[in-house]
Amino acid sequence: MTGKDETATKPARRRFVVAKAAEVASGTSRCVDAGGRKIALFNVGGRFFALADKCPHEAGPLSKGMMVGLSLADVPGHYRLERPGEFVRCPWHGWEFEIATGQSYCDPHGTRARSYDAKVEPGAALAKGPYVAETFPVKVEEDYVVIEI
Repeated sequence: MTGKDETATKPARRRFVVAKAAEVASGTSRCVDAGGRKIALFNVGGRFFALADKCPHEAGPLSKGMMVGLSLADVPGHYRLERPGEFVRCPWHGWEFEIATGQSYCDPHGTRARSYDAKVEPGAALAKGPYVAETFPVKVEEDYVVIEI
């Protein structure tokens, strides 16, 4: 223990509106900009996930990768596909990552794609925003406008 309040040193998380949910169909992805960062945004069955849009292997664009499932086999030659569309395959070298977590299936202990929180929020809530301008009472006294601070 350092005795310091570790939460006080963490920078505030910034929020960015990157797309309308309807613009990213289920089973697709797209590259979006969030404060100057390229982010791969994925829609997996109506759930949205975000990864840094560069493969940690050699920086291939994950947003251009194919969304695939997990191929499993109990015995050689008898394959089955599980969790279809829940993984992305880098278009450059074929490294695969779980879209929800960024976990690598090529090097599970040493490599992962950076993941970010992504969620759908109603437009009215976003338009309102978290900020409120400071207001002051205003009244007119004998033809003069008076602002109370």
